[in-house]
Amino acid sequence: MARKKTVPVAPVNRSLKSKLNRIYAWYTLGFAVFVLVLAMLERMGMSKSWIGFSFLFATVAVYACIGVLSRTTDATEYYVAGRRVPAIYNGMASGADWMSAASFIGMAGTLYLSGYGGLAFVLGWTGGFCLVALGLAPYLRQFGQFTVPDFLGDRYGSHAVRLMAAFAAVLCSFIYVVAQIYGIGLITTRLSGLTFEIGVFVGLGGVLVCSFLGGMRAVTWTQVAQYIILIVAYLAPVVWLSVKQTGSPLPQAVYGYQVQKIAELERDLAVDPKELEVIEVLQARAQALGRKLEDVPTALAQERLEAQRQVARLKAEDAPLAQIQAAEKRLALMPRTVDEARELWQRQKASDEARAKPLAGMPPHAQQFAGDPDGTPAEQQAFDESRRNFLALVFCLMVGTAGLPHILTRFYTTPSVREARESVGWSLLFIGLLYITAPALAVMVKFEVFGTLVGTPFNQLPSWIAQWARVDPALLSVSDINGDGILQLGEMSIGGDIVMLATPELAGLPYVVSGMVAAGGLAAALSTADGLLLTISAALSHDVYYRVINPRATTGTRVTISKALLMLTALAAAAVAAQKPADILFLVAAAFSFAGAALFPVLVLGVFWKRANRWGALAGMLVGMGLTAYYMAVTQPWLRSALGLSGVPELWWGIQPISAGLFGVPASFAAIVLVSLLTPPTRGAQAALVDRLRSPPRP
Repeated sequence: MARKKTVPVAPVNRSLKSKLNRIYAWYTLGFAVFVLVLAMLERMGMSKSWIGFSFLFATVAVYACIGVLSRTTDATEYYVAGRRVPAIYNGMASGADWMSAASFIGMAGTLYLSGYGGLAFVLGWTGGFCLVALGLAPYLRQFGQFTVPDFLGDRYGSHAVRLMAAFAAVLCSFIYVVAQIYGIGLITTRLSGLTFEIGVFVGLGGVLVCSFLGGMRAVTWTQVAQYIILIVAYLAPVVWLSVKQTGSPLPQAVYGYQVQKIAELERDLAVDPKELEVIEVLQARAQALGRKLEDVPTALAQERLEAQRQVARLKAEDAPLAQIQAAEKRLALMPRTVDEARELWQRQKASDEARAKPLAGMPPHAQQFAGDPDGTPAEQQAFDESRRNFLALVFCLMVGTAGLPHILTRFYTTPSVREARESVGWSLLFIGLLYITAPALAVMVKFEVFGTLVGTPFNQLPSWIAQWARVDPALLSVSDINGDGILQLGEMSIGGDIVMLATPELAGLPYVVSGMVAAGGLAAALSTADGLLLTISAALSHDVYYRVINPRATTGTRVTISKALLMLTALAAAAVAAQKPADILFLVAAAFSFAGAALFPVLVLGVFWKRANRWGALAGMLVGMGLTAYYMAVTQPWLRSALGLSGVPELWWGIQPISAGLFGVPASFAAIVLVSLLTPPTRGAQAALVDRLRSPPRP
């Protein structure tokens, strides 16, 4: 009987794989032709705005077509793509699902700003996939079913565990999807010229058209298409930069040589007289703001009075209208209340103090950790804290990766346990193409900034700087601080979220490459957002509604409810993202800490320790999530401000809030073990399930 079931699988799978090979080969060729046509049209005079619109609408239209063609109301197709996705394509879809806006947009920027410290993201995320391959993916696929809460609910035999797992899945996925939609807003704004808030909701349409119509089936085939675009878009500018700077088309091979050149430029900039002038001005500004903060009401009143006098003086002197309007604008933008003034001046003071250092506050690129292990006590403490935070971040990203529901769910879609394991290997290969390139990209961008952009007269700066400043001054701004008319490194403030998107223009490439990179970033953000929204809606519709509230619900009802919840979740995430709550990388890291603390321990012990029971699982998830949330709330500046907390945050052992999971994960493990040992052991169906999971996997 078993043979009758397995005989037709192989030929059907080979036929599907052959068909997919043809489809995506033609798709890749079509994308290449599309880019070449736009390049020729640009040479013929096509405007940048039309090129941007072309990339935006053409790519979203392709994703929409895939979504329409893959629409379904069948539960197995909607939740797990019919369990027939070949390993290589599941690996490619997992790569797209994984390489979010944080990877595509944020990683190169983090490496640019942090140097060696940014490698924690590369190590943590890659190590996390190794944990998935060895410890979880094959066992979850052998279990079957649809979701991670499904597994935990059955493994621990408890609806309470299922509901808690569903809550954890929704929480970490929602935080993560807010980051993706924030990235979508940035990219859509850059491509279309719309305001950020409108760009968020326009880009949201591209997310919904796939996940809403066809669920996992549409998301899977869309993600394969998105991976092709994002990897081509990522590799093209860095290869071009590599050829321009070194003559080699392999940026990974010449990475070390460029790091040496960066070190030489850093030494020159650290002692440059003009850079030292900028540092002095920034220090003076920070001191002036400090004096204002000593008596905020008086300082605000004096500043407002001076602004009013300036407007009156310009009007009395019949000054040019532009000067009068500028003075009136400065007056209108002044803080209205003492609290607003205090918050603004504290933020400006912190920014000036951070930039009033050599290299605009950035560490030397090749420096492993801050401080000096052989220096003064303060330098030794800085070194220890820097190293501790590096290792803590690697740990949180590893366990968070292995606990993210939208990644683990992907391995339910393969035809067999063996292909689930193989697809993890393919995922590592496809992800590695980007991850081994990101450090080289960061170094080459830094070489371009230090060696070319710095020292350029302000009146000769490229137009893209002003364009990005209009999108969001917090992402990029320049000002002639020392008044010499020449751009110094300390006079440029750049956010990590735009380093990758601005790379083509920084390198002087045709605008069509900028459009392609933006389309790649959009593909990365859309692909991950699709998977996350589907995870949230599946947790609510399948695990909460169907498994707990209404087990008699029909397939059509479940899928309909899932689609409605997906729509509501997407709109809520877009509304939050439009407020620009924090940078992309912090939001993503927060999602990883929650996933690691809430889900990784119960998953691992659920597979490998039969003694773990429902009471231990509940205690572990509550303790892990609670401790992680508490540490973030009392240490992260944006959350402290939102919660009305005052004073200086107290860090535990110097650990930054981005690594809050360092405390939540071991606490969760300890709670599961302790409570499980103090309560009755797992028996019956749950014990049998553990034995089945740990038996040799079925083919």
